[in-house]
Amino acid sequence: MSGPIILDACCGSRMFWFDRQHPDAVYVDNRSERHELADRSSAGGSRSLIIDPDLIADFTGLPFADDSFALVVFDPPHLVRNGRSGWLAKKYGKLGADWRDDLRAGFTECFRVLRPEGVLVFKWNEHEVPVSQVLALTDAKPLFGNRCGKTAKSHWIVFMKPAADPTGAA
Repeated sequence: MSGPIILDACCGSRMFWFDRQHPDAVYVDNRSERHELADRSSAGGSRSLIIDPDLIADFTGLPFADDSFALVVFDPPHLVRNGRSGWLAKKYGKLGADWRDDLRAGFTECFRVLRPEGVLVFKWNEHEVPVSQVLALTDAKPLFGNRCGKTAKSHWIVFMKPAADPTGAA
């Protein structure tokens, strides 16, 4: 297969990527924007937040064929109540009023474009919504994960798409 084998379905500013231009990845987000954020620890007192995806698309309707990627990263916005103009919403994005339907559709789409035996890495921060409520939106069962961050509110959770059934049965 030619082309990227990794999909970041909600790349934002690619903040957790070591190589933000990884040649095997395609970076997708539903927004392209740039902001200057106040940051006392940065030279000049501010830093740039750049959201510049390879492709503008929404994670609820990904424009890729079934079984396209060996690895999918799904780090959707985790904010529901935060205002759209706040720095958290600028950095992470914001879910709408139908966030449960959106996340359910996001899981469905991420698994659709994931190859059989491919890996889905899901990241969630419980700042406003517990991870248990989000995991209830998919029938897929996680393999493993961990909590991280100052207050252990960020979760990294790993799934694997089952192998295709050679008989063609669902």
